[in-house]
Amino acid sequence: MRDQDTILAADFRGLSVKEMADFRGRLREAEAQFSVVKNTLARRAATDAEREQLLPLLTGPCGLVWAGGDAAAAAKALKEFSDEHDGRPAITGGLLEGEEIDVPGITRLAKLPSRDQLMANMASGLVAPISGLAGGLDSLLSGLARTLASVAAQREGEEAA
Repeated sequence: MRDQDTILAADFRGLSVKEMADFRGRLREAEAQFSVVKNTLARRAATDAEREQLLPLLTGPCGLVWAGGDAAAAAKALKEFSDEHDGRPAITGGLLEGEEIDVPGITRLAKLPSRDQLMANMASGLVAPISGLAGGLDSLLSGLARTLASVAAQREGEEAA
């Protein structure tokens, strides 16, 4: 628990074994995993790992989503699955990079683009001016080449006359 920066809590009641398997598969795609926890042990682990913000969430049937990579992707997988299954698992809160996050915060996090999408947007934003410059230089050079060819042809015509 000490190594995890993002942990989301959810009440998993009402999900069948097949739905839980599907849920875990979706989380795996988002580089996250879901663990059903025994509250007594989870409280002890949270206290030992100095993650006391989790203690109020460790009541009743509780499961924890451990985001190993992109927190937005894990939140999105949790939120989408919950929306598709009538609010099950019920999101109860969690920690985002060690700070407490509530249900509306998790919902906002789920709406963010994934880290890969943000990186692609940033890369295209950086590449666009460079490719524009390359296109402008190419146009300038080809214009210069046409002008030089025209001048050379004109001089040949003058020498021939």
